[in-house]
Amino acid sequence: MNIKQPYVASPHRYDQQDIIYRRCGNSGVLLPKVSLGFWHNFGAVDPYTRSRDITHYAFDHGITHFDLANNYGPPYGTAEETMGKLMREDFAPYRDELFISSKAGYDMWEGPYGNWGSRKYLMASLNQSLRRMNLDYVDLFYSHRYDPVTPLEETLQALVDIVRSGKALYVGISRWPLDALKTADEYLRRRDVPLLIYQGKLNMLDREPQEQHITDYCEEHGIGFISFSPLAQGLLTDKYIHGIPEGSRMSRESSLKKDTLTPELLQHLQDLNEQALSKGYTLAEMALRWILDQRGVTSVLVGASSTAQLEKNIKCMIE
Repeated sequence: MNIKQPYVASPHRYDQQDIIYRRCGNSGVLLPKVSLGFWHNFGAVDPYTRSRDITHYAFDHGITHFDLANNYGPPYGTAEETMGKLMREDFAPYRDELFISSKAGYDMWEGPYGNWGSRKYLMASLNQSLRRMNLDYVDLFYSHRYDPVTPLEETLQALVDIVRSGKALYVGISRWPLDALKTADEYLRRRDVPLLIYQGKLNMLDREPQEQHITDYCEEHGIGFISFSPLAQGLLTDKYIHGIPEGSRMSRESSLKKDTLTPELLQHLQDLNEQALSKGYTLAEMALRWILDQRGVTSVLVGASSTAQLEKNIKCMIE
């Protein structure tokens, strides 16, 4: 009979902290250059032992930031339930070393109060998230997407009150347009709950936050920026440079459709891969380094389906 050994974090996890952390805007928060995202690979459909191994490896190598959302899974909510089990079994002694974020804004439950940006939804969702994760508070709570109908003041005041209630230490926004970002920054700053961070999709194939001057605004106003989908859901790896492999996300047409890989894109990926190899990098390593070299970027969010994959992705923190 196998008895699971209690987790003891590596005593060397902060040996290179001067290298692997960056200050988040003008705040007192330091985030690892590479943060661990729970969007995929941590739901109820995934092996818990694998999730446990990945999070242990991450923390043992200085990755203190775990990024979640209410509807991560699948099914919805189960990535947070995985986090809750990890907190009970492994990470409770290290809670004050962890920086845990969650979000609400996309569909979570049926009816008019389980989506978008109302005060009702944001507060109810955070309460549910805290229960699932076995936490008294999250370090960071995001409005997960811009709501074009709910008044911005309602969404932003809910974020203010969430911080004042002690259920979150900081707040952020994800994928808001520039004008709404400016409004959020000014509103929150006036109420002494400054916007900590903006989360946006930035990678070598999608530079929308730069094109819309969002990264410029964040840099100029002391707001951190964290990139999600830094590898464009696997496109910026060597997975697709010879076409669509069997069993890949694109072959299943889940979050990547087959018609995404046009002949032009395939050629571009092959060219990028050759460029990476000429520098002694893999395509994924070059893609992550590229993001970290961009103005205003604090951290990149990576997913991982194995510790070996995570090991490759975090090399850019120290090299």
